[in-house]
Amino acid sequence: MIKKYIVRLSDTEREELKAIVKKLKGSSQKVRRALSLLKADTEGPGWTDAKIAEALACRIQTVENLRKRLVTEGFDTALHGKPRLSAPREKTLDGKQEAKVIALRLGKPPKGFASWSLRLLADHVVELGIVDSISYETVRQTLKKTA
Repeated sequence: MIKKYIVRLSDTEREELKAIVKKLKGSSQKVRRALSLLKADTEGPGWTDAKIAEALACRIQTVENLRKRLVTEGFDTALHGKPRLSAPREKTLDGKQEAKVIALRLGKPPKGFASWSLRLLADHVVELGIVDSISYETVRQTLKKTA
């Protein structure tokens, strides 16, 4: 099968990949990508995608995608991956809302309670209309920032 995306590494790229593999520098994913690119290099071993996939215990499609990313998007993107453009989920509280939660926690608990629990605080935040809904875990993480 004729390969559409051919890996041709420069000497500096090859040396960088060898250093990553030798020292196991970076995440395991980064090391596997470096190994894949080194094995797929036409100036080096020139292994087939199937052989690389078998050696690294991954799918052939993974190796093909890495080749494609190297050719179309460049060396750094192929090695490090694409950075996220935004967080996977929006923050529940903004700065002002966080300040209100912290101030509420520092105040006296409601009548009949000796201290604030996370669930009680979360319920009270919703009752006061600071946010529409909030989990006690979000309250915990917000309070942990100040501790």
